[in-house]
Amino acid sequence: MGEIYVLDSFALLALLGREPGGDEVARLLREAHEGKARLLMTWINLGEVAYIVERRWGKQRLHHVLGTLEAAALDLTPVGRELALAAAHFKAQYPLAYADAFAAALTEQTGAALVTGDPEFRPLEESIDICWLPQGK
Repeated sequence: MGEIYVLDSFALLALLGREPGGDEVARLLREAHEGKARLLMTWINLGEVAYIVERRWGKQRLHHVLGTLEAAALDLTPVGRELALAAAHFKAQYPLAYADAFAAALTEQTGAALVTGDPEFRPLEESIDICWLPQGK
């Protein structure tokens, strides 16, 4: 198995919205499917993607997206005590959205690289490894 990556909502939404960086996320999903990389995401971050997809494109598109993600090589991480407290620590230390704190905490716990284009993560560059995607619209 190759590199380990954590996707935040920005990364998946770039892919789903055909925005800049979406092709990089598609490449990582292919690599994960081929066993060349491992992709992780918390259920909190997937929930964020779900409400944004439903709001933008409707419930039918949401069901299609969820079905596609279930078939993809994306490991969804449940949120237990340890991850919740690690996310709380990030939220206390940095001006992050709460869901983003979970992506940061999972990245730190797994030694992975966070895949994002969200500028909210800039203050964390000294704390976690970040693979920057181009910012969308």
